[in-house]
Amino acid sequence: MATLEQCQQAVASLVERLADVDPDIRRKYAVERTLACRVPDLEVVFLARFEDDGTIGEVTVADAGTAQVRVAASSDDLIALIEGRLAAPTAWATGRLKIDASMFDLLKLRALL
Repeated sequence: MATLEQCQQAVASLVERLADVDPDIRRKYAVERTLACRVPDLEVVFLARFEDDGTIGEVTVADAGTAQVRVAASSDDLIALIEGRLAAPTAWATGRLKIDASMFDLLKLRALL
């Protein structure tokens, strides 16, 4: 099981990667949404907000509340997903990744990643 600090570092690296995406592409695919990532084995939820211009606000540890896009994965799977060692479709198909979002949101986010 990964630690909270390892997950925070992985999420921070994902935010950095998204920030490196060409701004025109980010604007094309970005929509204003709240995103919650629940890590059940650590009993923590990372919460972030995507803005219309593709920027991501500060990632906080909070309650998922009414996030528009909600995902859940174990700490080890979250890190593997972010590092590219685990493909999201495979993780979803095998139940290692749970996603609660509209098809529109999924397609937009996939284009950014």
